[in-house]
Amino acid sequence: MFQVKRILYPTDFSPYSNQAYFHAVALAETHKADMVVTYVYKAGQAPTDGRDSEADRAFWRGQLEQIRPANSAIPVQHVFLEGEPAAEIARYAAESGIDLIVMGTHGRTGRELQLMGSVAEQTLRKAHCSVLVIKLPRATIKPDVEIRGPGLKS
Repeated sequence: MFQVKRILYPTDFSPYSNQAYFHAVALAETHKADMVVTYVYKAGQAPTDGRDSEADRAFWRGQLEQIRPANSAIPVQHVFLEGEPAAEIARYAAESGIDLIVMGTHGRTGRELQLMGSVAEQTLRKAHCSVLVIKLPRATIKPDVEIRGPGLKS
C-alpha cells in the first residue's frame, strides 16, 4: 500500500496553487500526514512594490507563514527556498523524505509551454517521489444560459 507520511505543497500564491492546497490538506487529513508548505523565491526575481530584495524576501516569507490548514491536527512546516523552482522543489523533497508533492499547474500548452516550460512538468521529471498535479476546474455553462442550435429546443 502507498504510505503518505509527508506531503509537500509548493505555492506561488496563484489560484492554480490555491486549488492544489485543498487537495494537499484533504490528503494530509486522510493519511494523517505532515504537511510542508514551501515557496521558492526565484533567482533574480525582481522585488515587488518598490521593496528592496531583503524586504521582498521578508514579505514572501510572511505570506508563506500565513498558510495553515483549519485543522490544527495537521502538523505544518513552512520552508522558504531560493533558486529555480522545479529544481529546488525536487531537491528539497528528496532531502526531506517527502512522499508526495501536491502542486497546481497553470495549464499552459503549445508554444507557450515550449517557450516557458512548466514548473509542474519539470518537477514531475526531477522528483524522486510521486507528484499530484492539480488544475483549476474547467468553466461550466451557467444553468440560466439558454442554449440554441440545430436540433435543440428552446
